[in-house]
Amino acid sequence: MTSKESKGELLEGIRRAVIAYDEEKCKELCRRTLEEGIDAGEAIFKGLTVGMDKVAELYASKEYFVPELLLCSDTLHAGLNILRPHLKTTRSSVRGKIILGVVEGDIHDIGKNLVKAMFEAAGWDVYDLGKDVKLERFVEEQQKIQANIIGVSALMTTSMLAIPKAVEALKARDSRVKIIVGGAPLNREIARKFGADGYSPDAGSAVQEALSLMGKSS
Repeated sequence: MTSKESKGELLEGIRRAVIAYDEEKCKELCRRTLEEGIDAGEAIFKGLTVGMDKVAELYASKEYFVPELLLCSDTLHAGLNILRPHLKTTRSSVRGKIILGVVEGDIHDIGKNLVKAMFEAAGWDVYDLGKDVKLERFVEEQQKIQANIIGVSALMTTSMLAIPKAVEALKARDSRVKIIVGGAPLNREIARKFGADGYSPDAGSAVQEALSLMGKSS
């Protein structure tokens, strides 16, 4: 095992690499953590995840914009791809299961992809249905997966009208499921009117919103 100081330096390096969207540096440091015997889960949660949390803060403060978010997300996934095969995962360590999808008629999935990255980094099982997802598909997948949370998004005012229909159909099949919505034309008041349990204005707050609905803390 590496010394405590050098472990801290490696984890800090991973955090900085994510923030700086330095994919090659991130991959190099993730490989080094494994070589040094650092637990892959610790590298993910204290390195990659903390780095992406800072990215979310930079986005919220308008220091970063969508292009930077996408580059940081790519860097995060590059690190995850190296560390995940070495993760000592037990079912009890998984934070939860979430289904994500963009509603039918909407092909804008940048926000959904960023939300996916945040949940993966936070240790969730993520089932990504993609974009232009038919209402029936959300219902069918929930019946199979029994996810704790379903995340539904829309970027257009026309397509967001599919959200209340999806919420109604999902709640009719499983009244216990919690549904989070997001997207440019939405806000918390609209989400409430649509029958959703939660609303996230950005990728950075989505995980915390989900944990809150499940009665957990980060």
